[in-house]
Amino acid sequence: MKKYDAIVIGSGGTGMIAAITASKNGKNVLLLEKLPTLGAKLKATGGGKCNLTNTLTSEEFMASFGKNGRFMQKALSMLPNHELRDFFHSIGVQTDTKDGFRVFPITHNSSTIIDALQKELENQNIEVLCDTKVEQILVQDTQVTGVKTTNEIFEAPNVIVATGGLGFPMLGANGDGHEFAKQLGHKVTDLYPAMLPVYTKETWVANCTADTIARAIVRIDLKKAKKLKAVGDMIFTSKGLRGPVILDFSREITPLLKQYDEVPLLINMVRGKNEEDILNHLKKHALKENVVEQLNSLLPTSVIIELCNIVGADINKKFKDQEGIVREKLVKIVVNTPLTVTDSVGFKKAMITRGGVSLKEIDPNTMKSKICDGLYFCGEVMDIDGPCGGYNLQWSFSSGFLAGHLL
Repeated sequence: MKKYDAIVIGSGGTGMIAAITASKNGKNVLLLEKLPTLGAKLKATGGGKCNLTNTLTSEEFMASFGKNGRFMQKALSMLPNHELRDFFHSIGVQTDTKDGFRVFPITHNSSTIIDALQKELENQNIEVLCDTKVEQILVQDTQVTGVKTTNEIFEAPNVIVATGGLGFPMLGANGDGHEFAKQLGHKVTDLYPAMLPVYTKETWVANCTADTIARAIVRIDLKKAKKLKAVGDMIFTSKGLRGPVILDFSREITPLLKQYDEVPLLINMVRGKNEEDILNHLKKHALKENVVEQLNSLLPTSVIIELCNIVGADINKKFKDQEGIVREKLVKIVVNTPLTVTDSVGFKKAMITRGGVSLKEIDPNTMKSKICDGLYFCGEVMDIDGPCGGYNLQWSFSSGFLAGHLL
């Protein structure tokens, strides 16, 4: 049996930076990965471009995570966005932010990040074992003593669980970190797929697949969720909806899907304009030939046609020449377009997991378990998730850095 100061389970960005940081602090570290190669899910992050972080202040960053955001304060103070960029620069990765917000490796290729982290693991002489599945974290009298893999036992007084969530099971996600936590007495909250496209009952969306709606306002039309809304770009697909606003808002939709089977949405696709605004717009464009031309500066033509079909409006007539009830319905549906979510792509293509190991049982100043000495959690395995735009990777790196630093 080999003995180490620390064992890290999982080789995503979280696990690799935790191992590197612990090694730099003089610890003898073993990194275990059940897949044949390191960083499989990291490779798929951001469509393969690897959006590492963003340019928000730490306060703004935490606010984007909602009620759990303050949990990140210590981790972000230890490795804020500018120091994360400095770290990658120090291991040979240049970064850029072309839109002034999202930060990518200058190659816009996640392989650049994985290769640099692997090289740094080698530079730090960290022992890495792939194709090695951990079956159990070993504990004696509430003190971690090591791990048991399929074939052998490794001893260490510290174990960092960096196994991620349930998204993309083909890339190794199977919830083993959550099982380890439960076996050791931790509570794991309900788990739902998040950051993913959704399917709708309405089939007309398939006729609008080439169109993107900028700054759509999406609300859930259920009494218990009336206060929830999201704003961002939305894209129609052959079976439903995607785009940044849907990916972000899906974390609110998937738990409701489990409860109600269908989740009704109301979507304002006209940048927040109300019914009076639409009527004024139509009056201003009264000389146009038909209602499609009257509205096409607000909405894509394909969307206008579909909305007209729903309310029975004649697309060859002007708005003023439609029947009164049709005019009323058309204005209402332009301002609040109803769509019904019936399903999602599920964990199969979920980029993030909503839920995880309860934050109440983890010390935010160290990422250490409050239940089991020598046990640490970091990254997506915990009950904390954020929107698109580099939030989740920054959190993964910062929490991994904190755990590795304070072992």
